[in-house]
Amino acid sequence: MCGIVGIVSDSSVNQQVYDALALLQHRGQDSTGIATAEGRSIHLKKAKGQVREAFRTRDMRSLLGDYGLGHVRYATRGEAANELEAQPFYVNAPYGIVLVHNGNLTNSRELERELATVDHRHVNTGSDTEMLVNVLGSELQSLVGGGELDADRLFTAVRRTHERIQGSYGVIALIAGHGLLAFRDPFGIRPLVLGRRTSEQGRNEWMVASESVALTGSGFQVERDVAPGEAIFITPDGELASAMTHDSPVLLPCAFEYVYLARPDSVMNGVNVYESRLRMGERLADTIARYTPSGAIDVVMPIPDSSRPAAMEVARRLGIEYREGFYKNRYVGRTFIMPGQQERKKSVKQKLNVLESEFRGKNVLVVDDSIVRGTTSREIVEMMRSVGTNTVTFTSAAPPVRYPHVYGINMPSRGELIASGRSIPQVNEALGSDFLVYQEVDDLQRAILDGSGIEGLEMSCFTGDYVTGSVTDEYLRWVEQTQLS
Repeated sequence: MCGIVGIVSDSSVNQQVYDALALLQHRGQDSTGIATAEGRSIHLKKAKGQVREAFRTRDMRSLLGDYGLGHVRYATRGEAANELEAQPFYVNAPYGIVLVHNGNLTNSRELERELATVDHRHVNTGSDTEMLVNVLGSELQSLVGGGELDADRLFTAVRRTHERIQGSYGVIALIAGHGLLAFRDPFGIRPLVLGRRTSEQGRNEWMVASESVALTGSGFQVERDVAPGEAIFITPDGELASAMTHDSPVLLPCAFEYVYLARPDSVMNGVNVYESRLRMGERLADTIARYTPSGAIDVVMPIPDSSRPAAMEVARRLGIEYREGFYKNRYVGRTFIMPGQQERKKSVKQKLNVLESEFRGKNVLVVDDSIVRGTTSREIVEMMRSVGTNTVTFTSAAPPVRYPHVYGINMPSRGELIASGRSIPQVNEALGSDFLVYQEVDDLQRAILDGSGIEGLEMSCFTGDYVTGSVTDEYLRWVEQTQLS
């Protein structure tokens, strides 16, 4: 999971990209980068840390041009601490291409060999994004020769890129002197949204971003989602062309976007994230009613922030008082996306504090968006016990996470997933709670898809079914051995 944005504007784009990245900061906090195009010159700045930490006034002054792109990173391949793996990535041929990517390529081993032996391109890091920009560059190079670049050649290069790469990818690329390219994997696993506004001079300005909140927060009107397998090319003058670059696309967006990753005020694939989380609460309430003793709950409380809509609906549907006893330090990052188990564990108590009067002597039902490693959940139960909570009923708006996620969320190892190989009573014991209730898989799917017309979801971390069809047991073993979380 990362956040990406690309803008073609009628005026200087540097501050616009910066502001849009700030709206996507929840999608990654390891590193960030911005690239802009001024004529045929490319200006690039990237660094570790969050947006507000990485860029200084001198950096912004050097990022000249009217179209550009940006990235906030949450590492799923390579090393989070390696500044060389911060995006965007650049290749000088053909034309000069700068690229950002949200997702994860599942055939990176094959690509690394092909790039070395067939394309004769050098890859300097373990980043699959660097491989992707080199694949695109190689395919485009073979098409343009000495000719001029046009949309048809560019779309053919994207089609050939689809044929070579596997996994999940939302991509935005800046091509020096020519414009902005965006394309999405044929399953639409990772989100990509297109928006437009009219400049004071009456010209179309465009933005492509991971979530609609980046567009609406920047004054753009959401036009539509980039379709699975679709490519979009926007010239510096604001002319847009699009084409379907895959023969058999199907929309199967990642369920975890709606459970946790996306901001509640975003709309992706036509699904309102906030409303989907309310529906998760409705369905979870019915399951809670089936599996918990009558009268065993005094109050319902959310773990802030992403579980709040579900918790409100649980309380409303069960007719139980809704209270907030956990308070969040907003200057600590999202614990789930912090690199390293020790860092995540240390940050739980720094991030959350409990209001003792809301817990002492009460039977509390806690709603969290999900339970992944169990680190945060165990700490929360211990905190509740320490202030005199009578009983703890822990509930998750998502089903048990039992399988690795290989499409851009950092869950590479079954061994670190608390529900992997455990029954629900065993997980309950491991957490130290009195009762534990998970959302049912079918209920989660219905909560997200209700009224959307989408055919299905990518739910591999809950079901073990990998929608791309190319994820083998051997690959999963390799990921577990080589990729740290």
